[in-house]
Amino acid sequence: MVTAAQPLSSASVPARRVPAVRHLGPNWYACVMGTAIVGTAGAALPRHVPGLRTACTTVWALSLVLLAALLVARSLHWVHHRDQARAHLLDPAAAPFYGCLSMALLAVGGGAVTVGRDWIGTSAAVALDTVLFTAGTAVGLAAAVAVPYLMAVRHRIEPGQASPVWLLPLVAPMVSAAVGPLLVPHLPPGQPRETLLLACVAMFGVSLLATLVTLPVIFGRLLTGGPLPLALTPSLFLVLGPLGQSTTAVGKFADVAPGVVPGPYAEGFGVLAVLYGVPVMGFALMWLCLAVAHVVRARREGMGFSMTWWSFTFPVGTCVTGAEALARHTGLAVYDALTVVLYAVLVAAWAVAAVHTARGLFSGALLAGPRPAPGAPRPATARTT
Repeated sequence: MVTAAQPLSSASVPARRVPAVRHLGPNWYACVMGTAIVGTAGAALPRHVPGLRTACTTVWALSLVLLAALLVARSLHWVHHRDQARAHLLDPAAAPFYGCLSMALLAVGGGAVTVGRDWIGTSAAVALDTVLFTAGTAVGLAAAVAVPYLMAVRHRIEPGQASPVWLLPLVAPMVSAAVGPLLVPHLPPGQPRETLLLACVAMFGVSLLATLVTLPVIFGRLLTGGPLPLALTPSLFLVLGPLGQSTTAVGKFADVAPGVVPGPYAEGFGVLAVLYGVPVMGFALMWLCLAVAHVVRARREGMGFSMTWWSFTFPVGTCVTGAEALARHTGLAVYDALTVVLYAVLVAAWAVAAVHTARGLFSGALLAGPRPAPGAPRPATARTT
């Protein structure tokens, strides 16, 4: 530490090179996730709408651009603001957002095969998805272990601090499980295809079991500790992520299993897609209603925009893809209708979050540092790291 009157040491110089990214946290990857799933979820809607697929591909291309820009910006953050990056890792409210990096990579990679191939070709789409799936899965599995470890041994968490944000690193392997089957048909027949499919099933189990032991803590805190703080209220939508994504995953398993695993197992995946997906989607709809009620209450009490509003996008998008999977495997028109309704909610939420985010970026408010508490004295010292 040095006083404000003293010259700063050379160690502080890099922190001034790119001041705009000093407070750019890992939560910004939620913009990529929410944008990518608007494109991929819209491509599988049950009704053909002229121009919809082109619009979905355009949105996916935007998510690819956003991902590239954020990867560069976050790299600059780590290079020039390592003190702040370490602070994020040691902050129990920020560390779970490292799971968003994995899900952003996976969402854009899956979108490449789903809609991006229309513009870049199948070969390029598969190559891009392979790279992003591999990187996203590695990051996601690391985050699923590292973040809970840090929470246990380094973070100091009070019982009343349980938050849906804790699910972010745990749901990342589930996104891998849902996206991985898209690459199965592009592998050589036999062992490679079966290995990837069963690896996705294993990641499904990793995420599902971790979610099942964490969700009761979050639900219990909500019931016994009262509503979440206003700014955190949108994070209740994060619970929809593992629910919708797991329903999507079992549907994808059933889609690719025939010819990849022995016949009885392939039929079993088809049964699992319905027997698992129907009750889980039912619980997801119940939680959606609960989360909406909390958000309406918080809005009435003055909840303003924050980056947590992106929680309204990707989790809802996973419910869209989950409903699409149930529509395929049950043939019921009710799931077709549910898909359309949820997708309309997704698009509206994405538009609102995107407009507010763009406005905050142009004004500089979203990249500004945290405001000091009212009446708090200004710091008289400056860090040298």
